[in-house]
Order: sequence, then C-alpha cells, then structure tokens
Amino acid sequence: MTKRKKPPTEAASVTGLIDYQDDSVVSRTLIDRDAGTVTLFAFDEDQGLSEHIAPFDALVMILDGEAEITIEGESHHLKQGEMIIMPANKPHALKAATRFKMMLTMIKA
Repeated sequence: MTKRKKPPTEAASVTGLIDYQDDSVVSRTLIDRDAGTVTLFAFDEDQGLSEHIAPFDALVMILDGEAEITIEGESHHLKQGEMIIMPANKPHALKAATRFKMMLTMIKA
C-alpha cells in the first residue's frame, strides 16, 4: 500500500508533485476548502475531459506540454506557461495535444 503524499508546506517543484501515467488522467488535490480548490492534473497524450459545465469559475495554468481547451465551442491551444479562465456555467472540455500537466484553481466563493 502506498502512502498518500501530503501537500507541500515548503517550496516545491509543482510539476514534480504529480506524475504521468500511460493512457490516464491523474489528479492530486492540493487545497480543498469551502472557498475553492487547487488541483494538479497530468494528462497522457490524447486523454481528456469530455464537455461539462461547472458552477464556478476555474483558472487553468498549463505547467508542462500542450492542451486543447474548448469553451462554448471555441478551441484554445495552450502551451506551458499559459493560462485561461473557464467561466462558470459555460460548457468546456480539455484534451491533451501532447502529455500535459495543469493546475486548476476553482473559486467557489
């Protein structure tokens, strides 16, 4: 049994906090509060999240690789170091153009 890693309380390499897995989407929650969440994701190439709607604004920061993010039918190609806001109650989807890692910050309050 592997022990679940705790979120870092000191300086840490963000991309080193999550690893890729073949043919998978991996997630790791760093902060989970009533006001919002911060979650890391690692997507293998061609993996993604199908179109859905979230009730809160979400900020996506690409940490590694490249992703196609579609918001209300409009496609956005993002690369390492780029970000986009997915507005609340607007349909959006994500797909890995290459393996990519992202940090998702969702504000609930």
